[in-house]
Amino acid sequence: MALIAGMFCFQSFIVGDDTMTKENGMYVVNTTTISKDIEGYNGPTPLKVYINKNKVERIEFLKSMESPKYYAKVKKALMDQWNGKTVKEAKILQVDAVTGATYSSEAVIQNVQMALDYYQKNK
Repeated sequence: MALIAGMFCFQSFIVGDDTMTKENGMYVVNTTTISKDIEGYNGPTPLKVYINKNKVERIEFLKSMESPKYYAKVKKALMDQWNGKTVKEAKILQVDAVTGATYSSEAVIQNVQMALDYYQKNK
Protein backbone atom coordinates (compact mmCIF):
# COMPACT_ATOMS: atom_id res chain seq x y z
CA MET A 1 0.00 0.00 0.00
CA ALA A 2 2.82 2.43 0.87
CA LEU A 3 4.46 1.65 -2.48
CA ILE A 4 1.29 2.59 -4.35
CA ALA A 5 0.95 5.85 -2.39
CA GLY A 6 4.59 6.67 -3.11
CA MET A 7 4.09 6.03 -6.83
CA PHE A 8 1.07 8.36 -6.82
CA CYS A 9 3.07 11.16 -5.19
CA PHE A 10 5.94 10.70 -7.63
CA GLN A 11 3.62 10.67 -10.62
CA SER A 12 1.78 13.83 -9.51
CA PHE A 13 5.11 15.56 -8.97
CA ILE A 14 6.18 14.82 -12.54
CA VAL A 15 2.88 15.48 -14.31
CA GLY A 16 1.30 18.35 -12.41
CA ASP A 17 4.08 20.84 -11.75
CA ASP A 18 3.23 23.99 -13.69
CA THR A 19 5.27 26.24 -11.42
CA MET A 20 7.86 26.95 -14.11
CA THR A 21 7.08 26.79 -17.80
CA LYS A 22 8.62 28.13 -20.98
CA GLU A 23 6.79 30.61 -23.19
CA ASN A 24 8.37 32.14 -26.29
CA GLY A 25 11.83 31.17 -25.06
CA MET A 26 11.26 32.73 -21.62
CA TYR A 27 10.99 30.98 -18.30
CA VAL A 28 7.76 31.84 -16.51
CA VAL A 29 7.55 31.15 -12.77
CA ASN A 30 4.01 31.07 -11.39
CA THR A 31 4.05 31.54 -7.61
CA THR A 32 0.48 30.31 -7.03
CA THR A 33 1.54 26.98 -5.53
CA ILE A 34 4.96 27.83 -4.11
CA SER A 35 3.84 30.87 -2.16
CA LYS A 36 0.50 29.75 -0.70
CA ASP A 37 1.66 30.84 2.75
CA ILE A 38 2.63 34.36 1.68
CA GLU A 39 -0.36 36.61 2.19
CA GLY A 40 -1.12 40.25 1.63
CA TYR A 41 -3.85 42.05 3.54
CA ASN A 42 -6.69 39.85 2.22
CA GLY A 43 -4.93 36.65 1.18
CA PRO A 44 -2.37 35.29 -1.30
CA THR A 45 -0.89 37.59 -3.96
CA PRO A 46 0.32 35.22 -6.69
CA LEU A 47 2.46 36.43 -9.56
CA LYS A 48 4.05 35.28 -12.76
CA VAL A 49 7.67 36.31 -13.15
CA TYR A 50 9.00 36.24 -16.71
CA ILE A 51 12.73 35.61 -17.07
CA ASN A 52 14.57 35.82 -20.37
CA LYS A 53 18.30 35.10 -20.68
CA ASN A 54 18.68 35.29 -16.89
CA LYS A 55 17.06 38.75 -16.72
CA VAL A 56 13.66 39.64 -15.32
CA GLU A 57 11.53 40.63 -18.27
CA ARG A 58 8.33 41.51 -16.42
CA ILE A 59 6.05 40.74 -13.49
CA GLU A 60 2.42 39.81 -14.01
CA PHE A 61 0.00 40.16 -11.11
CA LEU A 62 -2.47 37.28 -10.95
CA LYS A 63 -5.96 37.35 -9.45
CA SER A 64 -6.03 38.07 -5.74
CA MET A 65 -8.48 39.12 -3.04
CA GLU A 66 -6.66 42.38 -2.33
CA SER A 67 -8.62 45.63 -2.38
CA PRO A 68 -8.53 46.85 -6.01
CA LYS A 69 -7.83 50.44 -4.93
CA TYR A 70 -4.81 49.54 -2.80
CA TYR A 71 -3.57 46.77 -5.06
CA ALA A 72 -3.54 49.23 -7.97
CA LYS A 73 -1.11 51.37 -5.95
CA VAL A 74 1.07 48.32 -5.33
CA LYS A 75 1.05 47.37 -9.01
CA LYS A 76 1.92 50.90 -10.11
CA ALA A 77 4.79 51.20 -7.63
CA LEU A 78 6.25 47.69 -7.85
CA MET A 79 5.47 46.23 -11.26
CA ASP A 80 8.59 47.54 -13.00
CA GLN A 81 11.06 47.46 -10.10
CA TRP A 82 12.78 44.24 -11.21
CA ASN A 83 12.50 44.64 -15.00
CA GLY A 84 15.80 44.44 -16.84
CA LYS A 85 17.73 43.25 -13.79
CA THR A 86 19.65 40.00 -13.82
CA VAL A 87 18.25 37.39 -11.47
CA LYS A 88 21.21 37.97 -9.17
CA GLU A 89 20.65 41.75 -9.14
CA ALA A 90 16.90 41.33 -8.64
CA LYS A 91 17.41 39.02 -5.66
CA ILE A 92 19.43 41.62 -3.75
CA LEU A 93 17.35 44.62 -4.82
CA GLN A 94 15.93 46.51 -1.84
CA VAL A 95 12.35 47.43 -2.71
CA ASP A 96 10.26 49.59 -0.39
CA ALA A 97 6.69 48.74 0.47
CA VAL A 98 3.93 51.12 -0.61
CA THR A 99 2.62 53.30 2.20
CA GLY A 100 -0.97 52.36 2.96
CA ALA A 101 -0.59 48.96 1.31
CA THR A 102 2.28 47.53 3.33
CA TYR A 103 1.02 43.95 3.72
CA SER A 104 0.19 43.64 0.02
CA SER A 105 3.51 45.19 -1.00
CA GLU A 106 5.53 42.92 1.24
CA ALA A 107 3.66 39.88 -0.07
CA VAL A 108 4.44 40.87 -3.67
CA ILE A 109 8.11 41.41 -2.82
CA GLN A 110 8.27 38.01 -1.12
CA ASN A 111 6.56 36.37 -4.11
CA VAL A 112 9.14 37.83 -6.48
CA GLN A 113 11.96 36.57 -4.25
CA MET A 114 10.38 33.12 -4.10
CA ALA A 115 10.03 33.04 -7.89
CA LEU A 116 13.66 34.03 -8.38
CA ASP A 117 14.82 31.38 -5.91
CA TYR A 118 12.69 28.76 -7.66
CA TYR A 119 14.10 29.74 -11.03
CA GLN A 120 17.69 29.48 -9.84
CA LYS A 121 17.13 26.06 -8.30
CA ASN A 122 15.14 24.57 -11.20
CA LYS A 123 16.31 26.12 -14.49
